[in-house]
Amino acid sequence: MNDFWIFFPTGIEHITDLNGIDHILFVAVLCLRYTYKDWRKILVLVTAFTIGHSVTLALSTLEIFSLPSRWTEFLIPVTIIVTAVSNFFVNDFSFRRKFPAIYFYALFFGFIHGMGFSTLLKSMLGKDQSIWLQLLAFNLGLEAGQLLIVLVILFISFIFVHLFSINRKYYILFVSVVIAVLALQMAIERSPLNKENNDEKTALINRRNDDVFLCRRTEHPKQSGLQPR
Repeated sequence: MNDFWIFFPTGIEHITDLNGIDHILFVAVLCLRYTYKDWRKILVLVTAFTIGHSVTLALSTLEIFSLPSRWTEFLIPVTIIVTAVSNFFVNDFSFRRKFPAIYFYALFFGFIHGMGFSTLLKSMLGKDQSIWLQLLAFNLGLEAGQLLIVLVILFISFIFVHLFSINRKYYILFVSVVIAVLALQMAIERSPLNKENNDEKTALINRRNDDVFLCRRTEHPKQSGLQPR
């Protein structure tokens, strides 16, 4: 059971890591159009993203299906750009459609983010050990971190839209443009055609994963069964 308390906080830290803000940006642009009054829609949105990334997190970790990391790292900012652009066309805030496109973005783009999440998890697991508890704990940590990001975004939106009375459409448009520009820069840097940048990115990810792994081993020295792949 001690493994749970290693992998659960690791999941939280991974999705909320400010040194790798791509997942934060996606969750932010995903729920940007909503306010706290739309909590039911946000719940559906978060559930769709959870289903998406949980499926590919499991499949990739179990080595049933995965994409090359250079493509996963490139496609993640692409999902951010597409979702940000979809926010440009939000004009009606009643959200009467039962199944808006944003739900499908959350689900299908969640598949891509799940493969990104699996990179760290696979680096922490031994080849022969049972991974179901670790997989569950890591995924629950991701959900906790995801909910934290959603709450922060809703709070920030409340401040600007309700307290500062900024036009909601202009607020969404401005933030979406900023996030789209950041994501575009990431996509260019991570382009699979740019071998030099991809080698540097892979090395950086591996170093960051090793740092997390060593930190967890130091905090839980009895967990000697955890060996990096």
